[in-house]
Amino acid sequence: MDPWLRSAIDYIGSWIEFQLTTIQQPGVIVAFAHRGEIVAEHAFGLANLDTGEKLTPRHRFRIASHSKSFTSAGIMKLREQRKLRLDDTVGQYVGGLHPRVAETTIAQVLSHSAGLTRDGADSGQFIDRRSYLNAKELLAELKLPTAIEPGTRFKYSNHGFGLLGLVIEAVTKQPYSAWIKREIVEPAGLRATEPDAPLPKGASFARGHTRKLPFGERCVIPGDNPAQAMASAAGFVATAGDTARFFAQLAPNAKKSVLSVASRREMTRHHWRIPQSFEGYYGLGVNAGKTDGWDWFGHGGGFQGYISRTCAIPACELTISILSNSIDGAAPFWMDGAMQILRVFKTRGTADRRVRDWTGRWWTI
Repeated sequence: MDPWLRSAIDYIGSWIEFQLTTIQQPGVIVAFAHRGEIVAEHAFGLANLDTGEKLTPRHRFRIASHSKSFTSAGIMKLREQRKLRLDDTVGQYVGGLHPRVAETTIAQVLSHSAGLTRDGADSGQFIDRRSYLNAKELLAELKLPTAIEPGTRFKYSNHGFGLLGLVIEAVTKQPYSAWIKREIVEPAGLRATEPDAPLPKGASFARGHTRKLPFGERCVIPGDNPAQAMASAAGFVATAGDTARFFAQLAPNAKKSVLSVASRREMTRHHWRIPQSFEGYYGLGVNAGKTDGWDWFGHGGGFQGYISRTCAIPACELTISILSNSIDGAAPFWMDGAMQILRVFKTRGTADRRVRDWTGRWWTI
């Protein structure tokens, strides 16, 4: 590893710890993968404010929409096995859909360009007012037409990735969670990742937390509710280390991966511009963009009480995953800061020997 990169990784960990204290978040774990191997992991704060349990790198978090990248990898694996094609319509595999939904292609659903509703008429699962949809409930909602004309623009849809889970089940004749774990999670070497709750007995799990508003105190959110038919969109539970390790394998230049180079290139290329944002794009199950001249890809996630962000930078052969256990978690902002820190160290190099030992934080008025 280049000295500048080692120094940058060390500094980012220290900086995130400081940020956590400054904005009074419950906890955060961050992991760095270089050339596919974990080179640093940090855990700061608490896993549960009620019990005072300290957070460790082994704690698992709900990584929410990171699940879409796993599902996309599963679809690409089936494509490599010639069990489906990206231009197949979803209606070829799943029955009972509205005709407009049935005519959308797998590629359109993967890239959020199928025009499907985001969460249906009732998204109360995100505030623990209702359970996540089961397969019967999801199919009932997919009997309704698309929200907009397919293939016209980017429109994020959790229902769409729930539908892809049903496609995988139809093709493999197996439950989504069992198949994706055996064919994607385990071959990727992820030992602390589950496609959905509940977790194996004894697994360390970080609880979610509300924001402080309006009463000035946070409440603990259990966070262990199953996502059911929406597991393929938002159900995954993992450590930061496993999350970073997985996304590192999606880079086209990764030496080890569960997918072919061609599949990884197709996943990470820019398919649609994301509107109403700084320049950002969506591929097939991954976000993508460019920051300070570096191309990156990854995903974010939001579950009841959790906010997370993962970013892979192929030019540096580096992947960073930041998982926070609060609904107002600053993981996306910390990722932006981490990218800026990397660029500064890349440009300026490591500290001069005369000042290298002057590390720490100092306060004044």
